[in-house]
Amino acid sequence: MTDYSENDKMEARFLEIDAERAGQRIDNFLMAQLRNLPKSMIYKILRTGQVRVNKGRIKPLYRLQAGDVVRIPPLKTAAVAETVSPSQGVLRQIEESIMFEDDALIVLNKPSGIAVHGGSGVSYGVIEAMRKLRPELQGLELVHRLDRDTSGCLLLAKKRSALRQLHELIRNGEVGKHYLALCQGKWKGGARDIDAPLLKNTLSSGERMVRVTPTGKEALSRFAPQLRFKAATLMEVELMTGRTHQIRVHATHSGHPLAGDEKYGDKEFNQQMKALGLKRLFLHAQRIYFMWDGRRLEFQAPLGEDLEAVLGQLV
Repeated sequence: MTDYSENDKMEARFLEIDAERAGQRIDNFLMAQLRNLPKSMIYKILRTGQVRVNKGRIKPLYRLQAGDVVRIPPLKTAAVAETVSPSQGVLRQIEESIMFEDDALIVLNKPSGIAVHGGSGVSYGVIEAMRKLRPELQGLELVHRLDRDTSGCLLLAKKRSALRQLHELIRNGEVGKHYLALCQGKWKGGARDIDAPLLKNTLSSGERMVRVTPTGKEALSRFAPQLRFKAATLMEVELMTGRTHQIRVHATHSGHPLAGDEKYGDKEFNQQMKALGLKRLFLHAQRIYFMWDGRRLEFQAPLGEDLEAVLGQLV
């Protein structure tokens, strides 16, 4: 069993919170500082008073203020398994996927097959790779998430202030997100909203499953056909809310599951698409836009050659 107890032979760290980190919850702050420590242990060291702010105990939801001094205990982690780092090939792939970068933001065309972060059996993800590529960026964080098999536009914030601003824009519905998805069958008519509440369940295996149910959270997607084929329709999907697996579950709910979706899709359709060369989920975050410092920023990630090749096989 891994020993995460406090080590008397080491010294605690004391960090003073500056204006950039002010407003952050203490649990999220610790997760960034102790990146190899399981989330459950973060809450344990908070609960047992090993972490203190201004010499006093605090709750996990406490928001840090400028001038606060945080005590981070020395932790004995000798038994922790060696952290697996991204390979040079993965680092190069992530580096080459950067579409935009300034002093506050990084925008990637995330490759399919790479998770956005490590955990749940995944040793590393995009954020770990970017921290390896940009070790000087202590505040680098994901702004939002994409499923592992989904490619396309992914935002990262370089500093806490940018992360707060972008999260506020997302909460207010001021970030536009458009996806391309290949759906089974011929879509009848034009654009249509799928308004179906979603409930997320986590199985004992750790796998996440989402279903449509009246007791779920509000979820709204706008599906608009772009190209019609004999057995499939290429759709543009605009997310009006951002629930887990929203597009995939809404597509299946509408009777038009996504090509290559092994969790919610149609097995026979997936086999047909596989015969045409599809090797993964056909879902791509094509476009994202928002107002930033008084100007409108818009980023578009081109569809991968693998997905373009599949479209070229359809009739």
